Amino acid sequence: NDPDFIIPLGEANIVNEGKDVTIVTYSIMVFKSLEASKIIKEKHNIDIEVIDLQTIRPLDKKTIIDSVMKTNRLVCVEESWPFASVGSEIAAFVQNEAFNYLDAPIRKVNSADVPMPYSSELEKKYLPQIEDIIIAIEEVCYI
Repeated sequence: NDPDFIIPLGEANIVNEGKDVTIVTYSIMVFKSLEASKIIKEKHNIDIEVIDLQTIRPLDKKTIIDSVMKTNRLVCVEESWPFASVGSEIAAFVQNEAFNYLDAPIRKVNSADVPMPYSSELEKKYLPQIEDIIIAIEEVCYI
């Protein structure tokens, strides 16, 4: 565990290989997405590919498109507000570049569209939770 490491700019990391649904995410939502993918695998035997963007700009569009072409489904997970988010940009370019590969509408899992609360209890309602990710996966799989 070298404390000095380099994250290559513009290169996403596939942290979990899958064949049924692509999740594109970054930061703390990577861990929540991995947990959701374990639960959905046990519950429905669905294999989730989880992509950690690592950098937002430059964005690794090729890794995202290649994954969507393989899984035919996309869920974008992030802590930001839903309007004008990174997930919105990803959804836009996937619609433009891989629309014919999609078997379901793209789903976004975001924070609530309200100011960030201070209370830890309100924060749980504000931030995306594992259950929210599971619901989005089930929606794109028509479950």
